[in-house]
Amino acid sequence: MTSDTLSFVAIQFLNGLAYSLLLFLLAAGLSLIFGMMDVVNLAHGSFFLIGTYVGLTIVRVTGNFWLALIVTPLLVGALGLLVERSLIRTLYDRSPLDQVLLTFGLAFILMDLAKWVWGADVLALPAPDFLTGSVLLLGGQFPRYRLFVIVAGLALAAALYYLNEHTSFGAVIRAGVADREMVSGLGINIARVFSMVFAVGIGLAALSGVVAGPIYSAFPGLDFQVLITTLIVVVVGGMGTYKGSFFGSLLIGEVQTFGQALFPDLALFLIFALMAAILLIKPAGLFGREAMD
Repeated sequence: MTSDTLSFVAIQFLNGLAYSLLLFLLAAGLSLIFGMMDVVNLAHGSFFLIGTYVGLTIVRVTGNFWLALIVTPLLVGALGLLVERSLIRTLYDRSPLDQVLLTFGLAFILMDLAKWVWGADVLALPAPDFLTGSVLLLGGQFPRYRLFVIVAGLALAAALYYLNEHTSFGAVIRAGVADREMVSGLGINIARVFSMVFAVGIGLAALSGVVAGPIYSAFPGLDFQVLITTLIVVVVGGMGTYKGSFFGSLLIGEVQTFGQALFPDLALFLIFALMAAILLIKPAGLFGREAMD
């Protein structure tokens, strides 16, 4: 294998890693919302898009990307909390079809709202000046901002792992995913926990939208593109599992990145084929409930 080939593989791997970590922030929230609350939130991609637009607005007003990175998840997470308490909570005892119809309709409402406020043009969220340009890495040029995405994404993944595995809130979430009736029977306010989980999941989607803004820009329709890929990640990794979200994101992100680089006409087919192959072997996903110890 020549040095040029090795450099190509290394750079594409890093591109795939950056994309995978963005997917992980989306998939982790969506997977926990479904795993604990049994709500298939088809508006999850819309909150990602709203996060990008809100981040762009904050950057335009203040000129501070880092402020947008902090404030946007809080604002959009608060919107998610409002949606959960006013709409989602009324459907917990209803059929899954009602939840699907409501969140699907909400996705269209949010998309039209975004189009009304920010227009239908493609808008790019500017990265900080010191993260523009490229650096020489592994024999090739690699964008500084994508390197930041990898470092920040891994740090966030570690923080979420610690929250999930080593805090009381994480223990309640894991117990709620396994048996929410038991958690409620222990005297824990499960409605409050549901609200917090939903808000955190939406906040993660918004955070991913801000981080992805300088790479992919924002435009109407991006929300559904992102939603489809995120659903594939959740299905491949297994519903309701942090580990499944992480490794499912890595797998899908790398396959899609290398597929677009080597077989652009087959990139989408490859991830669907991979999903079908995994589900044939493990119907619950790689780390789904049936596969968990």
